[in-house]
Amino acid sequence: MRSRKAIAERRKAQDGRQSEVDSRTPTVDRGWRLFVRTVAARAYPRLIMNVREKWWLVFDIVLPLIGLCAYVFIYRANNAPADLIGFVIIGGAMSAYWMNVLWAMGNQLFWEKETGNLALYIMAPNSMMAILLGMALGGMFTTTVRAMSILAIGSFMFDVEFAIESVPLLATVFALSLVALYGMGMMFASLFLLLGREGWHMVNLAQEPVFLLSGTFFPIRSFNFWVAAGASVIPLTLALDAIRQLSFASGAELGFLDVRTEVAILAVLAGVFLVAARMLLQHLERLAIAEGRLTEARA
Repeated sequence: MRSRKAIAERRKAQDGRQSEVDSRTPTVDRGWRLFVRTVAARAYPRLIMNVREKWWLVFDIVLPLIGLCAYVFIYRANNAPADLIGFVIIGGAMSAYWMNVLWAMGNQLFWEKETGNLALYIMAPNSMMAILLGMALGGMFTTTVRAMSILAIGSFMFDVEFAIESVPLLATVFALSLVALYGMGMMFASLFLLLGREGWHMVNLAQEPVFLLSGTFFPIRSFNFWVAAGASVIPLTLALDAIRQLSFASGAELGFLDVRTEVAILAVLAGVFLVAARMLLQHLERLAIAEGRLTEARA
């Protein structure tokens, strides 16, 4: 009896010590908690950078405004309708998101590979989509400040008159356009990493032609139907057209498609790009684990 009692007491003491150790051991996040914490952790450095480094306000706001002034003066010299000046301001504000998608998203994994961080991302238990989403949200803050500043200062300088038709619909278009654009950015991040240094050339190639095809500084309706339809694969094209239709009195006359049709297409593009980004990221992780050829240079 004594031996059984001693064994029971010993086990009870061991269980007590184990429970004390478990209580002091930090819990490991999994599932959606790990996803959310990864997003927050990756967004934090970009948000803090904006507070510590103030010069980006000059480079990202003042210099783009100078470029927009050239287009405004061209329209004014040719006695163009006043709403076209507003089209330029809207285009300049939204182009900030496209630049962020190309440089802060599309080339991000390639830069991480060059600096040696990509291997750490691959080995970590979190999702690559969470890492890219954190980068996107952190960069989106800076880009939104730039876009809103260009919109406010440009509208004040050139007396732009808005005639907003529906605020909820305008907010829906803006939200869907951001989801579609950053979904495309996540997809680009995978493609550019697979292309290696060629991805750098693709980023430069996709910059100015997209400004033309998306109608950044003019109505997309200026193209014929098939060119405009092909350019609609770029979410920025339909986003600009829909926002202009909802923001100006003559927007519907100069619009390409009905706003609700463009909203539906943007929703489809957002879903397609997000699914494609997930599939490509999973493919990258399999390549990195099986072959190791994404995280080290080979001849």
